[in-house]
Amino acid sequence: MIAVPAQPGPELKTWAADMAGVATSRDRECFMRIYDHFMPRLCRYLSGLGAPDGVAEDLAQEVLLKLWNRADLYDPARSSLGTWLYRVARNLHIDRVRREHIWVHAHEVVEQAAEEEDGGGSLAERHTEHVRLKQRLDELSATQARLIRMSYFEAKTHAEIANELHMPLGTVKSHIRRAFLQLQSLMGERQ
Repeated sequence: MIAVPAQPGPELKTWAADMAGVATSRDRECFMRIYDHFMPRLCRYLSGLGAPDGVAEDLAQEVLLKLWNRADLYDPARSSLGTWLYRVARNLHIDRVRREHIWVHAHEVVEQAAEEEDGGGSLAERHTEHVRLKQRLDELSATQARLIRMSYFEAKTHAEIANELHMPLGTVKSHIRRAFLQLQSLMGERQ
């Protein structure tokens, strides 16, 4: 995570006042002060998360558009403006990564393997595919393999898995995502 310099005390009051101006009267000057200050910082932060420069800029623009449209949701008592904006940026980045081709491809590969295990093809083909899939799953960590099995072969939702394993929902989702990427890597090596 990229360290972002803390804002001096008087500026925090300015950000709250600027946000109030944007929220109540759509004050463009207030918005532009926020934009000018945070746009380059958000771009650097998103680049540090792995977003290419152009994508980081697009995401930063989207963060600031959300600020413009939802300024009334900001509560300075709960967090600083920077914290609020970086959280929105991080969430947008995560959503973008999940929509990427690699995520979709890994998801399709696991679903295809699950369908092949259930039927289709000759008995010999299904057995061969089952053995290959089992070998690949065995190469994952025990947690990743268990989560993939529960999610796709037992058709459990992420929430059901989290409850059953007494894990936070976000942790389950993260482990499954990493398992997809690892499984995709393993399948690519074997083909």
